[in-house]
Amino acid sequence: MKNIYLSQKAKIIKIEKISSDVKLFRIKRSKFSFIPGQFVLIGIWGQGEAPFAIASSPFEKNHFDIVVRNTGGRVTHALHNLKSGDELTFRGPLGKGFPISFFEGKDLVMMAGGYGIPPIASLAEYVIKERKKFGKIYLLYGARSPQDILLQKKIKEWQKKINVILTIDKPQSDWPGCVGLVCDLIQKIEVNPQNAAAAMCGPGPMVEALEKVLRPLGISDRRIFVSLERKMQCGAGKCQHCVTGEKYVCLDGPVFNYDEIDKNWD
Repeated sequence: MKNIYLSQKAKIIKIEKISSDVKLFRIKRSKFSFIPGQFVLIGIWGQGEAPFAIASSPFEKNHFDIVVRNTGGRVTHALHNLKSGDELTFRGPLGKGFPISFFEGKDLVMMAGGYGIPPIASLAEYVIKERKKFGKIYLLYGARSPQDILLQKKIKEWQKKINVILTIDKPQSDWPGCVGLVCDLIQKIEVNPQNAAAAMCGPGPMVEALEKVLRPLGISDRRIFVSLERKMQCGAGKCQHCVTGEKYVCLDGPVFNYDEIDKNWD
């Protein structure tokens, strides 16, 4: 078994532009196994490393996908300048993913805001593949505009299998869907509060607001799981970059029960 903390070489086999500043990278790796919600540290020689949630199906063992926004940082900028066939390094999979076995048999509400869709995408791929093991399944996803909705090709496929509700921040003439916050979409779903769970990823304020909406539905904090977006560097709990309260996101997360990290936002 290879040491997940050691850098390994890998080749990019596909690059797809999915918004004005976001690209999907497909990285070849045989016998790659992970849990939805885990992440990898991607390295570019001479530029450093950065963490990215795995966005592909855990049933795909010959490659994995990451979604990269060009933030202007050294690593993301360097990644956006690469092409198919180029090599990079990765470490992982790292961290704790979503509790799949806990979700089974329950209604599941998946929620994402902005660029928080990658770990939720991986979870969506899993639950769709194992659809019979779950009750009602919802995906609630909000973005600034229709153009900022990521993974649109995948979303069209998911809509055939699960309930997907999309929203954008402000009205647009060519947008027939919902307008407003992801929190507002809760009014459009029906779950059994005694047998439901939630999985979410997005900015801290969004997650905190969603928790306040889910709690009145009867979904307790212990059944709400959050994938935190924080800067992770070493992946081994040594550098202190990802500390939140008493937790290390790279080791104790990035997926937490809500009550573990309540109020510990950036």
